[in-house]
Amino acid sequence: MATALITGASAGLGLEFAWQLATAKHDVVLVARDEERLTRLAAQLEAAAGIRAEVLVADLSVRADVERVADRLRATERPVGLLVNNAGVGLNQRFVPGDLAREETALALMVTAVMVLSHAAAGAMVPRGRGAILNVSSVAALLTSGTYSAHKAWVRVFTESLAVELRDTGVTATALNPGFVHTEFHERGEIDMTAYPEIAWLNAEDVVATALADVRRGAVLSTPSLRYRALSAAARLAPRSAVRAFGRYRRAYQGQDTDAPTIG
Repeated sequence: MATALITGASAGLGLEFAWQLATAKHDVVLVARDEERLTRLAAQLEAAAGIRAEVLVADLSVRADVERVADRLRATERPVGLLVNNAGVGLNQRFVPGDLAREETALALMVTAVMVLSHAAAGAMVPRGRGAILNVSSVAALLTSGTYSAHKAWVRVFTESLAVELRDTGVTATALNPGFVHTEFHERGEIDMTAYPEIAWLNAEDVVATALADVRRGAVLSTPSLRYRALSAAARLAPRSAVRAFGRYRRAYQGQDTDAPTIG
């Protein structure tokens, strides 16, 4: 079975990707900043699934660290057959009065790192004639949730463009577009989600299972759950003025000075 490299593997969707891929008997390369969490997870995966789990500690907002991960993707020994670009962050701030350094860090993590790692992975996979790249975007890519939406919109369009370029190479590119998912994401971003009903939430297990099934069938866009597929369709068809008005309504409804909570 192919080796899978997962960024943001220590928590949230990345953690679930690691478990589902390991139990499917894929060796894994676990990438995140938290060495203690990664080391513990690697030991658990190896013991439970009998696979090989490599630990690669990296801060993907730092270009030198991104290059180390890119080098692993280019390696011919134990080649990576699936790249999961999952690492992300929620800033919970408005852009204009916000901390620009935090914005630059988020841009590096969710845009530049995705581009660099996708380039490295595709460059190694195409000559082999097989492989897959899964980039985690979001339903927020179709909305106006601050710079997070902008970053995820870039990921979505980039992945679609990459899929076109990779056609007939044996390598695929898929953009995962989840909505709200029960993970640590919003808690880590200190984003208050108490106003959102349970029906708005997805389980990480279902999101990851859907994403991996869509990768196997070569789908370019993967949007888990009927309700978020319907929301995505409505956002694509609605005039952009209506989408912007919805964003303003959400912010006013929450009574907050920060951006509306990020989706996915």
